Amino acid sequence: MQGKMKVALTTGTRTMEIQEMDIPQIKANEVLVKIEYVGICGSDLHFYEMETTRPVYPIILGHESAGVVVEVGSEVTHLKPGDQVALEPGRTCGVCEYCRAGVYNLCVDVHFFATTKTPGVFKEYVAHEAALCFKLPPNVSTLEGALVEPLAVGFHAAFQGGATLGQSAVVSGAGCIGLVSLLALKTLGCSRIYVSDVVPKRLEKALALGAAGVVNVAEKDLAQTVMDLNMGQGVDLFIEASGVESAAASGIEVLKKNRTLVFVGNPRGGMMNLPIGRAASKELTMKGVFRYRHLYPLTIDMISEGKADVKSIVTDIFDFKDIQEAMEKSSANKAEIVKAVVKIA
Repeated sequence: MQGKMKVALTTGTRTMEIQEMDIPQIKANEVLVKIEYVGICGSDLHFYEMETTRPVYPIILGHESAGVVVEVGSEVTHLKPGDQVALEPGRTCGVCEYCRAGVYNLCVDVHFFATTKTPGVFKEYVAHEAALCFKLPPNVSTLEGALVEPLAVGFHAAFQGGATLGQSAVVSGAGCIGLVSLLALKTLGCSRIYVSDVVPKRLEKALALGAAGVVNVAEKDLAQTVMDLNMGQGVDLFIEASGVESAAASGIEVLKKNRTLVFVGNPRGGMMNLPIGRAASKELTMKGVFRYRHLYPLTIDMISEGKADVKSIVTDIFDFKDIQEAMEKSSANKAEIVKAVVKIA
């Protein structure tokens, strides 16, 4: 396919420009996708807000995407023009020890959308490896398809914690990742899920999505309030999605013995001071989350079957022409904008 496309280029700190570039040409194992929706992630805002002298800019942001296939490479047999697809954004090397072991999200040479070595998808067309483009069922929209990526993170967090039927859990942080973790836990059968945050609107969203209770940690102690809500008992699983040290410390306190604390949120500066002695005496397991692996098919199925109402997380939709406004408002108004999505097509 020949021609030009519009691209949103981040040229500097809090500076974006709509420019024209050539529509990419596909390889034999690729498809050309006309992008319809792209979610704004916290990592996009990080690059947008960054004040740095490092050679970061210009950069094309965006990695949570879905659209319509318009052209297929000669080796592609499972997709055809007109198919709606969600794009898994990371191309891995396939040969390192992590790829060979099946934990490809830990690949040492991954090319991930919206990083300094791989352009993102704030643009009209993307050429992408067909194996990383997952066909959406007729009842799953491309808006929902763009949210498969963050929901996959939620499922990975739940699986890292060993979530099972009937468990109790806490999710600290009710931003997008905290809320998709809530959805994943509910889908897997956790029956009592409590969510904490300091923003009332986000806690209201958690209740609407099925949380058994919420805790505003600006007003109440997280561990004690959860114990009160949970009939005086600790919980089976704690997913830390806020990046806040005090929340993780509360997780160590409120977890039952021999249970799991899963870290999803990234703390400022990458460091936390935690009561490790207390965690050791309770024989707690601590696990991290880095993206996801092998989860797009499951995630799409859960949306299709109505078990994960991911579109309810979206609070704001912006047109592509207003992408600078979308980024600026998402940056300045994190208390009100839970999840923003850009409509490209």
